[in-house]
Amino acid sequence: MPGWIAAISDFCSQVPPSIPQSPPDPGFWEASTLPLDRRRPDKVEVVGGYLERLPLAAVAAGLVDHAEVWSFAGRDGDSDRDRDLSDGTPDARNPGLVRRVFRADGPAPHASCEAVDFIAKVGAPEILCVWGLGVDAALLEACDASVKIYNSIDAPALRIPDDLAAKFDLFLTGADWQSREIEARVPGARTLVLPIGPAFASGDTFFPTGADKDRDVVYVACAQPYKRHDILFDAMARRPGTRGLLVVGYGHQADEFRDRAARDGLDLEIVGPPGVSHDEVNRQINRARVGVVCGVDDGAPAILTEYQLAGLPVLANARLSCGLQFVTPDTGVVAHEGADFAEALDMLLRDYARYDPRDAALSRWGWQPSMAVLARELTEIRNARMVP
Repeated sequence: MPGWIAAISDFCSQVPPSIPQSPPDPGFWEASTLPLDRRRPDKVEVVGGYLERLPLAAVAAGLVDHAEVWSFAGRDGDSDRDRDLSDGTPDARNPGLVRRVFRADGPAPHASCEAVDFIAKVGAPEILCVWGLGVDAALLEACDASVKIYNSIDAPALRIPDDLAAKFDLFLTGADWQSREIEARVPGARTLVLPIGPAFASGDTFFPTGADKDRDVVYVACAQPYKRHDILFDAMARRPGTRGLLVVGYGHQADEFRDRAARDGLDLEIVGPPGVSHDEVNRQINRARVGVVCGVDDGAPAILTEYQLAGLPVLANARLSCGLQFVTPDTGVVAHEGADFAEALDMLLRDYARYDPRDAALSRWGWQPSMAVLARELTEIRNARMVP
């Protein structure tokens, strides 16, 4: 159906513990780019990260005409920068995607008088997606007519209070146990195991480049303890001569990793922090033969299928909380930490050329099959709303 989709990130810059609410500047939205440009662009590329891919896939599949990605900024942030972004910045690569930054009136679940006023002026989106730490009741109630979708993007199934969760029509989860937990907490909840990261894989963002494989193994993950880099380091120590590569967007452990590599004599290259573009991540991934996911208490990481799209088989921790369904005999293996992990890495490095994970990822977990599943679910939700 025609209309638009908005995906709300829980990212917020510089929000102090408590900020008094205040109305938006009088006349601001009247002066901004209203009404919304609802024309569907001639061409839509489903690219980017977990925030962009589902909204862009909805446009590409014809469910909506355009997509928006929203985030928040605290009132003590860079006001000029934030205000410039607030009235909509078209994505340079995709005319069907607009980014907005709204003022947050407090910590998550975020309240935003600006966002509520914007919705009052332009109307609610046909589909509202809320990720992570969520938004407050006023914003959800302003979108009462929208089909509302939630995903925690993390190992905890719900990172919002139950009373807010009850306002959602659909919960996208990363594993069956998450679905069961939500259904137990929220009576009548509709769940679907379709995590927004790995399930909406973009073959246009991640793909084989044909680069020389000068690294054996790559791990793309923030430098934080829950990503369990120690499991990879242990496997490298058990397999002398292994050439490792870390791509680190953020986190406080990067120097600790360098110290351990030097202390243990590991051949480890670290890229970042700060983070690099998706194009650069793809270039770095293509330098390696195998991609690993070592975490336990982690959501379903998008990198699971991003490795596969770049042609790399995956080695994942067998205790990963969410996302093991993306590691199959033709896309990689799972193993427990310790000797099993090192042996599995050794096997994959010997046999990686026999894997063809890209075709499997595109046919099963690319954005096309995932959006087809989601579209059927949205149709059922809309049909149920029409029943007296």
